[in-house]
Amino acid sequence: MKPLHRALGAFRRLACAAVFVAGLGAQAANAAPPPETFYRKPDVSEALLSPSGRWLAITGAMGAERAGLVIFDVKNGGQPRRIVQFADGDVTNVKWVNDDRLVFSALDFAEGSGRGRGAWGLFAVNADGSKRIQLVRRLGSRTVRDPASGGLLEWNHRLISTPLQREGSTSAEVLVARFTVNERRTLTPLWLDTLTGRTRSTDFKLPTDTVDLLTDPHGNARVAITRQDGRLAAFWRAPGSEEWTPLYESTLNHEPFHPHSVDSAGNLYVTLPRGPEGYSVLARYDFARHAPEAQDMVVTPGFDFNGSLRVENDGQLRGVRVETDVETTVWLTDGMKGIQADVDTALPRRVNRISCRHCGRDDMVLLVRSYSDREPGEWWIHRGAASDGNAWQQVGRVNVEAKADDMAAMALQRISARDGRDLPVWITKNTAAKGPLPAVVLVHGGPWVRGNTWGWHADAQFLASRGYVVIEPEYRGSTGYGDAHLKAGFRQWGQAMQDDVADALRWAQKQGIASDKACIAGASYGGYSTLMGLIKDPALYRCGVAWVAVADLDLYVSGSLWVDDDLSDVGRKYLISEMVGDGKADAEMIAANSPVLQAARIKSPLLLAFGEEDRRVPLAHGERLRKAMTGAGNAPEWVTYPGEAHGFFVTRNRVDFAERMESFLAKHLK
Repeated sequence: MKPLHRALGAFRRLACAAVFVAGLGAQAANAAPPPETFYRKPDVSEALLSPSGRWLAITGAMGAERAGLVIFDVKNGGQPRRIVQFADGDVTNVKWVNDDRLVFSALDFAEGSGRGRGAWGLFAVNADGSKRIQLVRRLGSRTVRDPASGGLLEWNHRLISTPLQREGSTSAEVLVARFTVNERRTLTPLWLDTLTGRTRSTDFKLPTDTVDLLTDPHGNARVAITRQDGRLAAFWRAPGSEEWTPLYESTLNHEPFHPHSVDSAGNLYVTLPRGPEGYSVLARYDFARHAPEAQDMVVTPGFDFNGSLRVENDGQLRGVRVETDVETTVWLTDGMKGIQADVDTALPRRVNRISCRHCGRDDMVLLVRSYSDREPGEWWIHRGAASDGNAWQQVGRVNVEAKADDMAAMALQRISARDGRDLPVWITKNTAAKGPLPAVVLVHGGPWVRGNTWGWHADAQFLASRGYVVIEPEYRGSTGYGDAHLKAGFRQWGQAMQDDVADALRWAQKQGIASDKACIAGASYGGYSTLMGLIKDPALYRCGVAWVAVADLDLYVSGSLWVDDDLSDVGRKYLISEMVGDGKADAEMIAANSPVLQAARIKSPLLLAFGEEDRRVPLAHGERLRKAMTGAGNAPEWVTYPGEAHGFFVTRNRVDFAERMESFLAKHLK
């Protein structure tokens, strides 16, 4: 018997050609991969074991034009079977209802992200492909057609929970919620039979104005979030009780903690900030004290807690999956610790995400998703005892065209901004490249999100393949690095947030990583930062590339009756006013940091791109900036994409934009 890691290592070397759902591709040696390599549809997007581990559900294009649903019989082997394939939609968001039945959604972005947006509907099918039914209607200009469907729930029904099923369970119900389409989006929960499409009422009533719901693994509603104008409240429903008791009440954006999850035993886990930097931790809630426990359950120093409890289908908590600079799983049993160690030995310098059924038994089934900064991801499955080396099989890869040897390495640095604030910065570069490289500062959107985590990212990899070092700062205002770091970015658009971006580049230049040839690029807020970088630091950047960029800051903050967008009145009144600025009280600050009003100061070459259907940052932003820059004598390069919204989804559009960006950067940096 071979140890698990030796068996997997040997199988991986010999059997990569035996991938059972992947295609094949080739490219010329030593040539930079074409843009299509980076922006193609995933060959495999998802892989999920059924509750017993008998079946493996796989989604992805897998050689087709559209992402379909493929089922593999793990127990009996044989060829995978494609059980769902739409001509006008892509399968996504697959969940197992029981060991024989699945639910999934379908989206259609063939004509662009703007025309495919909306509710994605809900479908169900048996693992053998039988009894397919559409349960919830889709919303959009096109409809995925399913002739087997009868009556449908309207599009405003959303899947809330697929209850954890013990092996052998035949229940086919899932929990959905009907959302009332108004400013608060209140919801009404229903049990939905995925075999018949019939619904029934739940055995609980929700507090008035409930807008969100948290369930335990069995689908029991445990936490309800309510909202009235600018105030939020959270309520708890204990096992065996029909009463909802208050957890907290607060104004928007000032919650004392956030309900995270509930386990099978009825324990509530919450996240909350701790310490001077306010790093988020995971803690149990103490119902006797009406507060989170003082003893933290999971702490990730230097990072906010971001992760999940690993509860297997027997209902047992087996570990905690967390994300710091890289994803890690902390297992609670010696058996799983040993399995993780063996897999990590066989697939070194990677994140190896394990899920299992019958964990540790002779009939164990393991599914491993393995990825790195240079490998987009691949799936492996193992059947039988851990020592059985013949039980490994490669399932497929996210991107069969991407070769790890052609890809760049990614690393996180922690530097100091000019005012001393800790500033995380991601660096992606070809490890074979010597000396300072021309740089692209790639600014993430949001801005109130975490920009990155260690892994393979198309934009950074594409730019690095063209010879650039890619610098991605987690500027103040980003999440993931403490509450203080987030709030240090409030009301700092174009100001301290922008200084962080410049400081990251200057640090890289001082370290000999980046040369004095640099451009700045980004989408959404990242596009705004690109524009403000050219305005505030004209000597630092030779050019800029901005797509779906906020260009008129007052339009973003205040809105307009003449420009349709998807920002709500509540969001503008209670969140944007605090985090960006108030359109009236802060009019002077907003004008000083609005690219449209400062357009005459943009002297460097600029490439602008927008989606014509964008409602988050409407096309009016780009049109106003283009007009202002043209009037100032520095017309930008300009492209718009019909059908696309806040991001480009159609492959030909993504490739076209990548080619334009490549040519533009080469002209000004090389």
